[in-house]
Parts: sequence; structure tokens; C-alpha cells
Amino acid sequence: MKVLVTGGTGFVGRAVVELSIERGDAVTVLSRTPERLPVPFRGLAGTAGWEGLDLSGYDTVVHLAGENLLAHRWSPEHKQRIRDSRVEGTRKIVRALEQAEPRPSCLISASAVGYYGPQEDDTFLTEDSPPGAGFLAEVCRDWEAAAVEAERLGLRVVRLRIGVVLDRSGGALERMIPIFQKRLGGRLGHGRQWVSWIHRRDLARLVLFAADHEDLAGPVNGTAPRPERMRDFVRAIARQLGKPCWLPAPGFMLRMALGEGAEVLLTGQRVLPARATNAGFHFEYPELDLALEEILREEVVP
Repeated sequence: MKVLVTGGTGFVGRAVVELSIERGDAVTVLSRTPERLPVPFRGLAGTAGWEGLDLSGYDTVVHLAGENLLAHRWSPEHKQRIRDSRVEGTRKIVRALEQAEPRPSCLISASAVGYYGPQEDDTFLTEDSPPGAGFLAEVCRDWEAAAVEAERLGLRVVRLRIGVVLDRSGGALERMIPIFQKRLGGRLGHGRQWVSWIHRRDLARLVLFAADHEDLAGPVNGTAPRPERMRDFVRAIARQLGKPCWLPAPGFMLRMALGEGAEVLLTGQRVLPARATNAGFHFEYPELDLALEEILREEVVP
């Protein structure tokens, strides 16, 4: 399979590229920073830039590019970058698909569980659940709407609503591990909010599963089948590291640091991967303890 991956130097993209190459795909990475590609990729993957993008001849386009949500406090400027990197970036991909000949048959476009908005109760959310309210929900709706435009070109479009991706090399755990190692770990906010998580390897596997299965289209939740409450999530991290979990980060402190972006950490969604499961996808890490045991086994220090 000929695959093009946008955001291939990012946290999730690197895992998708590596796994795709491992199984024998011909992978091209579209990135603004191709020099960040790991050395083993250089002889195995082509690189492309956004200028003059030509998507002709690829079988699948995996679109993962997007501004880091919590890289900065949510100023109006950062919120605009969050939106533009997702919505306008996806529109650029669709415009390139219009010009492609032969045209790819599949577009797998990232979205997020933020589509469902902050959840106030314990209801399970599936791909059939309605969109929520708030900035991220609005961005996700527009993001997905931009991707759906590729359907009129005859492509199968998968909108992958990604949860909290777990691996030591990036994302939430990269920030949390040092805090717990210093014995300063604890819950974020009141701790009752849901965390819909997924091991990074399972997410990469799900991306390629979606590429391979022609009957899978539309929204697909990229989360493990057993979401956890924040208080249980951080306790599991502490347990795997052999460290205490005692110092909560109050909501007002997170809001001071991140502004409106703190709501990403202080609210959550109880999401189930109904379509992936029904399509026959098997999670290697369906439970949090199993995922953390694999991820953190090299992090346990006195």
C-alpha cells in the first residue's frame, strides 16, 4: 500500500509511520519539519512539503497534522492556530485530492473526542452520540466537515476521534511522569472527570486497520474500551511507578496557567470505541494497568 502521512514527525504520526513501514507499506511523510524524522525512517520513507502538494498515486492519506492543544496558554491567537491547523489544513488536503490523478481511495482524518464536548454525567458516548458545545467541539465539527468534503470525490473517509494517547515519548504521560517521579503527583481538578485514553501502539494499529477495511467509514472513536475517571487514572500511574499520589492540582491553578485550555484537563468524556470493536479490531491494551505496565516498565526508579 502507498501511504502518505501528514504530521508524520508528531507524537502519533511517528508511531503510524513506523508501524506502516514495519508491515511493508511504501510511506511518504508530509511535514513542515522533515529533519525531525527518526534516522531509520530516512531510507524507508519519502518526504513531501505542503507547497505544490501532489497526492496522485497514493492509496491512502492519513491526515494527523494539527497544532498542539496545550503547548501554550489559550490566547485568542493560539485558539486561532488550533482551529486553522485542523480545519484549514484539512481543506488543503481535500483541495489536493481534487487535483490528484489517480486519486487515493481513502482519507483517514484525525478528529478528537472533544467532538462530544464536556460531559456532565456518566453516559457512555459512541459514534452515534451528538456533538457537544464549546470551542473544541466546534473545532472538531468543522474539522470533520472539512474531511467529509472528500466523500464527494469518491473517497472513503474515516474520521478518527482520538482520545488521550499514552506513551512515554510524548503526550500527557511525558509531562506527568517527572511530576510523579518527584513524588508530587495527584489528580487534576476534582478527579471525577472521565479520561478516554488509548495506547499509542493501539492507535497506530487502528489507523492501519481503518486503511485496510473498506467497510469502515465515517466517525470512529480512537479510544480504548475501558475509560477511567481522572482519580483512578492518576492512581494507576502512581501504582505503576511505585510513587505516592497525594498532591492534587486545583482547577483554579490550571486555569491560571492554561486559561480556557484547562478545560481539556478538567472535563472529559466517557467514550466507547463501538465501531472499531464491531468491525473486529482487537486492542492489545484494553485496560489501563496493562497499558501503563508496558509503557512505564523502564521508568520505575527508587
